[in-house]
Parts: sequence; structure tokens; C-alpha cells
Amino acid sequence: MNPRVIDRSSGSTYDELVGSFRWNVPRRFNIGSACSDVLPPADIALVVVDPLGRITRYTFGELTTMSNRLGNGLRAIGVERGDRVGIVAPQSIETGVAHLALYKIGAVALPLASLFGPDALRYRLSDSGARVVITSPENLEKVVEATDGLEGKIVVTGPGTQPGFFWFDDLVRDGSTTLDLVDTSADDPAYLIYTSGTTGPPKGALHAHRNLIGHLPAFELYYEYFPRDGDVHWTPADWAWIGGLMDSLLPSWYFGRPVVVGQHDFDPEWALDLLTEQRITCSFLPPTALKMMRAAGVSSRDLQLRAVFSGGEPLGEEMLVWAEENLGVLINEGYGQTEANLIVGNCASTWPVKPGSMGRAIPGHDVVVLDEDGTRVVGEVGELAVRRPDPVFMLRYWNRPEATREKYSGDWLLTGDLGREDDDGYLWFVSRTDDVITSMGYRIGPGEVEESLMGHPAVANCAVVGVPDEIRGQVVKAFVVLKAGHAEDDEMMAELQHHVRTRLAAHEVPRQLVFIDELPRTTTGKTMRRLLRDL
Repeated sequence: MNPRVIDRSSGSTYDELVGSFRWNVPRRFNIGSACSDVLPPADIALVVVDPLGRITRYTFGELTTMSNRLGNGLRAIGVERGDRVGIVAPQSIETGVAHLALYKIGAVALPLASLFGPDALRYRLSDSGARVVITSPENLEKVVEATDGLEGKIVVTGPGTQPGFFWFDDLVRDGSTTLDLVDTSADDPAYLIYTSGTTGPPKGALHAHRNLIGHLPAFELYYEYFPRDGDVHWTPADWAWIGGLMDSLLPSWYFGRPVVVGQHDFDPEWALDLLTEQRITCSFLPPTALKMMRAAGVSSRDLQLRAVFSGGEPLGEEMLVWAEENLGVLINEGYGQTEANLIVGNCASTWPVKPGSMGRAIPGHDVVVLDEDGTRVVGEVGELAVRRPDPVFMLRYWNRPEATREKYSGDWLLTGDLGREDDDGYLWFVSRTDDVITSMGYRIGPGEVEESLMGHPAVANCAVVGVPDEIRGQVVKAFVVLKAGHAEDDEMMAELQHHVRTRLAAHEVPRQLVFIDELPRTTTGKTMRRLLRDL
């Protein structure tokens, strides 16, 4: 069994935990093997609840066998060490096994959300140079469109005979149960996950195998000293996002605890039933999910929940009180980003929660606020920064050496977020230093939405900003200048929204769209988003 990284016996206060913490990252480490091979083979690893409520359970022994077989099958179709392999599939046994198999053979997993349309997929697959895409049948059509003209092979989950594709079940059936595991170092690449920025296309953050270990201190503390006997984890967050993958799935497996998959669109009543019936003890619930549950008035005294983590935006004192009264649990909020995740947060049993704050720097991570001169400040607004080296940090941006250099200032990784540290060491989020939009926990780069809108033949110019929304945190608001001859009416608005929905993703659709004659610009020609937010 893999060991905890937080030693509670060394202290019972925050200062004692920080003072006694030491990183112990092994020189050789492989996520795939650590999350399957070394765990008790008879223990339950995954519980899948299908749309009809039928339950299928998988053990860690089955994870080992299936990932070994798939690893051999992927090698047989040409996947080699270092190759990027896209995964476009929802939470499922196939998605989890695909991750483990790719790590074991030294390939680089490229998780991609099922929400993405063909344009969003195509950019990421092309930019990463992915050689293979593993996808589910419901995503196959757009994956085929996204890969048109690109070199690569497509593996479809499930059984099938359609020519032109490889089939997941065939690869698993035909592959040997004995796998020649690649001896990866802790610093070897493991997965590549794209994050949005305000200008230009999304950037790929390349993470090493050690990244899993870097997540563990926060994971243990967010979930009140995970793991405990009987712990079962669940999140509605897609495993294609770092929140679903690293705030739930892989750390739970690392500690030998089962994860629940609910194959159902998120619905508050359904979520409450799942939490109750599967006796889930720990859950990552993004703010949007919690707000939807509160709005629906869900409440239960039959839950087994003992710890809930949430992050992405402050919940506020009213939401924390509601959760304690209706879900029977005090939520631990936290903070991180794709490049450096789970670095700040709370553990209510060890240090007091200050509603509205992000919490305190998690042991093992040195997080401060820097002013414009790069000097640490307390009580003033500045940029949140994290000291390197740190095992949770990305290796680099994919093919973006200049962007990688700009991410650092000396020994500090710059988050791009403005914050404030109070006299007690609690950190408070203020705003982004750029214009990234955070909606439903997803980070949306306005540049990608603008590029999609500009692809519509009626659009002459456009600009995108984020505006507040009670449930989603923020929503996308687009200002569009139409070409002559096109009507500024509801039909055109719906057409543009449909265009973005089918080319990018549903969460990137402008929920507010304003037709405008001219965009406000600076003297150098840059769009003045600050003015647009007030329109």
C-alpha cells in the first residue's frame, strides 16, 4: 500500500505540520504502476453506476490486468515511449484503464473533454502531435472530423467491427497480461493537459509522474486525512480536467480507495441519491454543482459524507453554512491551477476556516503574494506566486519555451492571479491579472471563443469577456460587430451561439451576446475589455 505524505503524529497544528513536512519523491516512479500494481488485487477500485442504475465493480487486480493488456495492445499498433495519446471519453473504466496503460508504457496521456467540439479537439491534437486518439463511440464522429488530414490512429472504446478503427476491447482481449513496464523517472513526462489563456491559442502544460505525489499533501488534508477505512470518492468533474483527474481519481487509486462513476448528466436530486446509495464519504464538488444543489433545495441526513472539497471560486459563508446544515459536512475550499495544482486550502479539523478565503499554503508548498517589484507583501494586493522547486509544478508548456520562461520570475512561479495574504497567513483571491474566464470551474480563454466567432461568415469583429453569474461564477459575454447586410436579431444570436457550441464546447458558448457597431480600443489598437465589462 502506498504511504501517506502527511504525518499527523508529528503535530496537530498547522505550524507543526508545515514545520515537520519533507518531500520524499522517489527517483523512479510511475503513476500507472503506483495506482494499480502495488495495491491489494481483491480490493474494489471502481464502481460504475450506469444510466439505468445498474452497478459494475472492478478490482485493483482487474485494473492491473486490463491496463497491462491495453499497454501491450497499444504497443502493437505502434505507440512508443513519449508518444502523445489523446483520450476523448467520459468517466468510465476504459478512460481510467487508458490512463494507467499509457503511463506504464511511458507514453503521454492527453486528456480531452467530451464537451469539446471538433475545432477545439483539432487544435489540441495537432499542437501536441498526438499519434493515437482513444475515444468513446458517442465522440467518434467529431474525433474523425477533428483528425481529418492529421496522421494518427483512432481506438474506439467497446467492441466493434467498423473498418478504419482499432477497438479497445480487441486490444485488451489480445494483449498479454504480462507487461514490460517502462522504468520511468519521477521527472519523465506523464500527461499533457491544455489550459486557456487570454491571447493566442490554449497552452499545453506538460506534467511529470512526480506530479501525482505533488498533489498528495492537499488531497490528504482537503479530505480530512484521507484515506480512512471505508473511504469512497466521487466527483462529477470530468477526468479530462485536472480537477477530475488529480483532485479525485488518481490520488484515490494511489491510496487504494474506490472511486464511483455515475454515468448521468449532473442533476441535484440524482447526485444526492448517488451520494447516499453508494455511501460516498469524500467528494470534490465544484462550486457550480453545490450552487445547483442548494437552488434545488436538496437535503439529507442519510449521507455518509465526512469531507467535501471545492475550488475555483469563493463559496462564501452562506454556502458553507448551507452545506453544513443540509449535507452534514464543512466544505474545505482550496486553490490551484493547471500548471501548479492544489497548493492552497483548508483542513477544518486542523486550522480554522475563514469563509471567503482560499485557506493557507498547503505543507510542502511555499505560496506568497508579490508586489510589482517581486517583494513579498502582507495585507496588500499582489500576484500569487509559488516557490520552486515543487513536485506539483508542470515541467513546461508544450513547445512554448518563451511562455515557460515568462511563467517564472526567479524562483517564483507566477500564477497570474491577484491575491492578498492576511496577518494570519490566509490567502484571499482578488482577481485574475489577465482576462481568463472561470465558468462552472472551467477556465476559458476569450481568444479561443473570439477565434471561433470570427470563423462565422457574418462576423466582422468581436471581443469576449466574463461577467458575473450567480450559479456559474462567470459566463461568457460576446460583443459582435457584424458585416454589412446581416441582421442584428435573435436569429443571428442563436446562430452564433450554435456555431460556438458545435465548434468548441457548450461551456464556452456566449450566454450573453451584444451586437455593437465598433469595439473600444486603446491608441495601440488593443481591445479595451475593461470598458466592455461595464456595458
